[in-house]
Amino acid sequence: MKKIAVLLVLASLVLSSCVSNKKYAELEGNYSKKNQELVDTKAELMKCQVENESKIAALNQQVLDLRSDKAKTLEYVDNLTVLSKSASDNIKETLTQMGKKDEYIKYIQKAVTKKDSINLALGFKLKSVLKDGFTDEDIQVSVEKTVVYISIADKLLFKSGSSTISANAKTVLGKVAEVIAAQPNLEVMVEGYTDNKPINTNCVQDNWDLSVSRATSVIRVLHNDFKINPARLVAAGRSEYTPLESNDTVEGRARNRRTRIVLMPKLDQFFELLEQKVE
Repeated sequence: MKKIAVLLVLASLVLSSCVSNKKYAELEGNYSKKNQELVDTKAELMKCQVENESKIAALNQQVLDLRSDKAKTLEYVDNLTVLSKSASDNIKETLTQMGKKDEYIKYIQKAVTKKDSINLALGFKLKSVLKDGFTDEDIQVSVEKTVVYISIADKLLFKSGSSTISANAKTVLGKVAEVIAAQPNLEVMVEGYTDNKPINTNCVQDNWDLSVSRATSVIRVLHNDFKINPARLVAAGRSEYTPLESNDTVEGRARNRRTRIVLMPKLDQFFELLEQKVE
């Protein structure tokens, strides 16, 4: 009986010891787990602190940048205000100048219109005084803008290949001289034209020479016979190089042999007109 009791006691002790070891192991495991969780939590907390500090630094830099931008913006606005006033003054000055130029343009247009009207009347006058005894093919009068052109056929002024004025030519030139004398503000250019047939004589070297000599002959008649101021007269030779028609036909060559009298505004007066200021 005593042996049984002793065995029961020993068994109880063994069982009690096994239970305590198991509980210990369980607690130890819980401790290790909690300890690891604490370490992980601390690591997470430290990570959050680092991230927050980085974000705070970035935000602080943004604040500094915004303050700098604000200062620049205020400075720009101040400068813009000054520039706006200056620009406004410049615009006003530009508009004033444009107004003056507009008045100047109107003034020039009015002067040109007046000159065109005078030239149209001049052309009409020439046509009326030259129509008697001459055909439209022999004498042509045209007005282009500020210039009047009088084209006279070669046969009315010269003999073939010669620069000597014919007797009948002075009748034509006398009528033209009357109109020229009545318009002292016009310059007179006389241009000689030829066909392309070569010429070479004792008196004439080529068509250049002939065209210039014919123009000069007309100018001498206008000055010597009809008292046109020589300062108004200009002689020019065009030779064969500006034909009206082809030189391949007799009719074409006849059209190309001509003398053209050009009535035009004096260039110095024209430039004086351009230089006048409109206040």
